[in-house]
Amino acid sequence: MAKTPKIAAAKKLRVLLSNDDGINAPGMKCLVRIAKQLTDDIWIVAPETEQSGASHSLTLHDPLRLRQVTKRKYAVSGTPTDCVVLAIAEIMKDTLPDLILSGVNRGANLADDVTYSGTIAAAMEGTVLGVPSISLSQAWGFSDSPVVKWGTAERHAPPIIRQLIKTGWPDDVLININFPDQVATKRLKIEITGQGRRDQSSLEMERRVDRRGIPYYWTGFQRIRSNPPAGTDLHAIYAGNISVTPLHMDLTHNATLRSLRRNFAS
Repeated sequence: MAKTPKIAAAKKLRVLLSNDDGINAPGMKCLVRIAKQLTDDIWIVAPETEQSGASHSLTLHDPLRLRQVTKRKYAVSGTPTDCVVLAIAEIMKDTLPDLILSGVNRGANLADDVTYSGTIAAAMEGTVLGVPSISLSQAWGFSDSPVVKWGTAERHAPPIIRQLIKTGWPDDVLININFPDQVATKRLKIEITGQGRRDQSSLEMERRVDRRGIPYYWTGFQRIRSNPPAGTDLHAIYAGNISVTPLHMDLTHNATLRSLRRNFAS
C-alpha cells in the first residue's frame, strides 16, 4: 500500500533530513535547500561526524549523545540509523515526519554500493519505521572537473520528489536517487532503473607499516568503468542521466526459495 494518502493528507509536509557525511557536510546544506522548496517544516537529525560506509549499523555498546544545534537541528554521536531511530522515537515522537530525505551524499550510491551506504541506511531505517524515505546522492569524478556539482541535485531533486509523492510507492520500498556528474543547467533525462552490479576486482587493500614496525591497512576502491546493461543505475549515471531506483526491503530471492522448498520437501 502506497504512502501517498498519508503524505497528501498532511496540512503541511513535515520532513526529516539526515545523512552519513555529517551534520556540517556540504551535502546537508544542499539537502536543506532542496527541502525548502518543498516545505518550511524541516527537521535535521544527522551524525556529529562522518559515517560513510556505516551501512545499516546501530550503536549498541556505547551511549548515544544528542546535541541540539538549533530548535529543529540535532547532532548525534552515532550512525545514520541511530539518527533516524532517535528522531522517530524521541525527538519527533509527538508529531512524526511525513517524509525522510537522506543525503545529499558526496558521490554516487549505485549497484552493490547500496549495501555499504549510510545514506541509504538512513532511508532504509525510515522505511522500517513506516515513514516514506528517499536517499539522494550526487555523483562526481565522472568528468574532468574535481568540483562536486551540488547545484545539479538542488535543481532537479524537488520536482522528482514531488512526482514521487504524487505517484506513491509501497511501504516496504525506499527510493534511491542518483544525480549525474553534469552541470545543473543541463536538461537531464530521468531513468527509472534497477540495481546494477559492479566489477569488485577494483577492491584494494593497501598495506603500510607504522613507526613501530607493525603493519596496518587502508581499504580503497579504484572503480572500474564497466559496460553495465541498459536499465541499470550504473548505465544511467554513465550516460549522464538521473537514476531513480526503488529498493525493496525484502532481500528474499524468491526463485531460490521455491527451488529449495521443492528440494527439501523430498
